[in-house]
Amino acid sequence: MPSVDPDQAIGREPSVLPKAAIADLVAYKPPLSPMGSKRVIKLNLNEGALGPSPKAMAAMTTVAATMHRYPPVEASGLIQAIAERHGVDAQRIVVGCGSDELIQTLCLAFLEPGDEAIHTQYGFLLFPLAIKVAGGVPVSAPDDGYTASVDAILAAVTERTKLVFLANPNNPTGTYVSSDEVRRLRANLPSRVLLVLDAAYAEYVQRKDYTAGIELVEETDNTVMLRTFSKMYGMAGLRLGWAYCPKPIADVLYSIKPPYGVNYPALAAGIAALRDTEFYDRSLAHNTRWMPWLQEAFRKLGLTPQPTVANFMVLTFPDTPGKTAKEARLFLASRDILVRDLASYGIPDAVRLSVGTVEENRALVDALRVFMTRNARDGDSV
Repeated sequence: MPSVDPDQAIGREPSVLPKAAIADLVAYKPPLSPMGSKRVIKLNLNEGALGPSPKAMAAMTTVAATMHRYPPVEASGLIQAIAERHGVDAQRIVVGCGSDELIQTLCLAFLEPGDEAIHTQYGFLLFPLAIKVAGGVPVSAPDDGYTASVDAILAAVTERTKLVFLANPNNPTGTYVSSDEVRRLRANLPSRVLLVLDAAYAEYVQRKDYTAGIELVEETDNTVMLRTFSKMYGMAGLRLGWAYCPKPIADVLYSIKPPYGVNYPALAAGIAALRDTEFYDRSLAHNTRWMPWLQEAFRKLGLTPQPTVANFMVLTFPDTPGKTAKEARLFLASRDILVRDLASYGIPDAVRLSVGTVEENRALVDALRVFMTRNARDGDSV
């Protein structure tokens, strides 16, 4: 069999090409974390500030001896715990490897090639990616400032629209759409359009006019709510999420998703985390205490924190040379503090950062104080 000269292969057209629908995709690649023993403050991925529940960590050790076994396909113990905690019907719950898997599965299940799916201008980047992978056509609805616009979503609906994705609260902006507006959206969408409410940050919201979507799922046959254990429960590394669906939609998702999408440690930790209400309350109180503290500290530095109801915020920087968002992000990285670049979202003058521990929050503010007061020409502090 003839061999291929590697030097000749460089730059050559690949022998196997991806399908046309995804040929132009730019893959999302999370920023690499610095390696080594030094401590890095990671405020770029919206992770829970206090880590996982101690009870969840302990529960993981109890299943170590059974890791040679496949986890139960139905994940009945976790599903029952979710149903009890939220007062919902267990038969409508679908668990997955993070809510990301469920987003992708919904697109694969309900989009025919050429079908349109609407997402918002500053919505979660996975939405258009999953739509294209499924062969659908992503349609972006303009936001009203940094908040999703129901009117813009409705204006984007065509005869080809099959799905609408609404992250509420929204990532990366931290804004939300009121329950009345969500209901108006559902009422004015065609019945053939599936409304998917991604409520990954619902646990942090403390507004009386907010709903994660449970009531709409129960009142309609064309609404799905997504939730995750990655944020408030501090379990991002275990990849655990769930969907609350009309029963026929739940049946469809289970019919096509991988049967062993949730591993044993995640199942055990999820059950324990749901029952550890003391840790949940402490995590919420921490966010409630430190989000306003951070916002006020940033204002005193001449920066503009955008309104948020989640555990993260958009922080806007001036366009003054030496004090831009890009320069701030690189300066913080040089001090081992990571925040999220928002240029890919079309917001180049801002970064996204999440609430950290007490020590991390103070270190972030101290670092930004140095950045904002340094001499733009030589980088020295004033």
